[in-house]
Amino acid sequence: MLRVVLVEPREAGNVGAVARAMKNFGFDELVIAGEHPQLLPVAGWWASGADDLLANARFVPTLADALADAHVTVATTSMRGRTNPVTFTPRTLAEKFATLAREQTLALVFGREDSGLTRDELVLCQYTAAIPANHAFPTMNLAQAACVFCYELSSIAPAETSRAFADAGSVERLHQRARALLLESGFLHANNPDRIYDDVRAMIARADLDAREVTIALGIIRQLEWKLRNAARPSDAGD
Repeated sequence: MLRVVLVEPREAGNVGAVARAMKNFGFDELVIAGEHPQLLPVAGWWASGADDLLANARFVPTLADALADAHVTVATTSMRGRTNPVTFTPRTLAEKFATLAREQTLALVFGREDSGLTRDELVLCQYTAAIPANHAFPTMNLAQAACVFCYELSSIAPAETSRAFADAGSVERLHQRARALLLESGFLHANNPDRIYDDVRAMIARADLDAREVTIALGIIRQLEWKLRNAARPSDAGD
């Protein structure tokens, strides 16, 4: 299942046009995170027959809320000024999407029309994706970009066998516990812990953990936390 997430869209018309593109290719779960303009009547004009998607759109306060129960999370970005490669193009993302079980959700996140996603929003997502457009003019309108992704994601049939990925909320809890443990152990520097931990995030994302693996990893962290705290206590020997 595909969930399209719009983070603080600025233009109601773009929201309506995204809804229309989604319906063109058979997708219907639209989530809007954070502030947004008054949608009607303008979004309805641009939706042009996809009014039901607008009526059923879900509104949440933050991107984290939009991602919590998703199994694969992907932030879209422009190629403008990028020095690091993105994980997926629309076509290769479609291949990833096809590996999900029917009941699992891929959340595809689009940022603000004028400024995209913040760094903190990007790191909430496991992967990044971009459309390989003309290097001299790489940015696209929000609805145009959504249309390209929806077309590609609808073009590949789901695989007959799939793997049950852990949901994003569980993975984020793992990140919070792992980051705290690495800070406590001194592996991360308190003045800039994310300089290294962003790489750890990327490593965990590539692992595509399932629910059981997240539970095992959390169990390992709990045991290490217990060991660290007990090692720090003074010995009772000789009392």
